[in-house]
Parts: sequence; structure tokens; C-alpha cells
Amino acid sequence: MDTLVHWLQSPWPWYVAGPIIGLMVPLMIWIGNRSFGISSNLRHLCAISQPHSVGVDFFKYNWREHNWSLVFALGAVLGGFLAGVVFANPEPIDLSVAFLTRIAYWNVPIGEGFLPPVLFGFYWESILIMFIGGVLVGFGTRYASGCTSGHAITGLSTMQPQSLLAVLGIFAGGLFAAHFITPNLMSYLMSVIRP
Repeated sequence: MDTLVHWLQSPWPWYVAGPIIGLMVPLMIWIGNRSFGISSNLRHLCAISQPHSVGVDFFKYNWREHNWSLVFALGAVLGGFLAGVVFANPEPIDLSVAFLTRIAYWNVPIGEGFLPPVLFGFYWESILIMFIGGVLVGFGTRYASGCTSGHAITGLSTMQPQSLLAVLGIFAGGLFAAHFITPNLMSYLMSVIRP
């Protein structure tokens, strides 16, 4: 039993996790030509909660045909809870020297769970930044007609050109944010917030 718990608390190597993710695509095609992604579940939840008498046409469809997707999303949330709470590794995270050097350069204190309090604390600036980030992610997901997992896993494996463009845009945006936006954002937050 201890071996199983230790195995569940350890990161899976790439040669185990990669093929499992790769097998999702033929599995989704085999069970009914379905695409793998999470963002469409937000549309399904809106369709469920919206009365049709007051509704928006975008949400007027038979969401019950997509209940498998809602079960998949629930499984992802449950899996995250199991991995992060039930089978959480009690050992501290081994951070790279490069990351610790960069955080020290920004003069950003690290809080519990390695989340910077200036970014994830309850300050109006932090809440505003998280809200703007959520709106931008939602807009990008809708504009690209899918999320990262849908385009990068299902779209690329089925050779869809729009998925290639979406993934290139996602990674370019991530690199730009990591090298230009995040350092300036951290410097700004540290100048206005003193946790």
C-alpha cells in the first residue's frame, strides 16, 4: 500500500503520461468522433442554467448530447482534487536555481504553495489583474474556437490547420507574457502592494 501511495504522490514520467494523453485521441474518435477539450463545457453549463424563454440563441441547443463532456470535466476536477489534496506530496517542491534567482531579482516574496501573495492575495490590484486575465483567456478561447487542450491534443493530431495557428499563437503569447508582461507586472505590484 505504501508503494502505491508513493507512486501516486510522485510525478509520472513523460513516457507514461505522454502515451496516455496520446491515446485519448483515438479513444475519443472511437467512441463517437468527439473532440477532446474543456472550454466547450462552459457553454454547456450556460445552456443548462438558461431558461429558453429568456435565452440567447448561442445557448439554444440540446446540451444533453454533450453530457459525456460534462462528466469528463467533472473527472478532471476530481482528478485535480485527488492529486492536489488526497495524494499531495508532503515533500517541498524542488525549485530550480534559475526560478529562485528570478523571483529574488523581482523582489517578490513567495507565499504558501509558492504563490506570490502580491498576485494571488486579496488586494484590489491583484483581483483586478486576475479578472482581466480571466476575461482575456475567455476571449481567446472563444476567438480560437477552443482551448489549449482541444487544439493541441485533438486539433493537431487530426491535422487541422486552424489548430496549428491556435497553438502557435498560444505559445507565442505565453512566451511574450513570461518574458515581458510578468516581470513588469510583478515590479508594479511590488511597488503598490506590501504584503
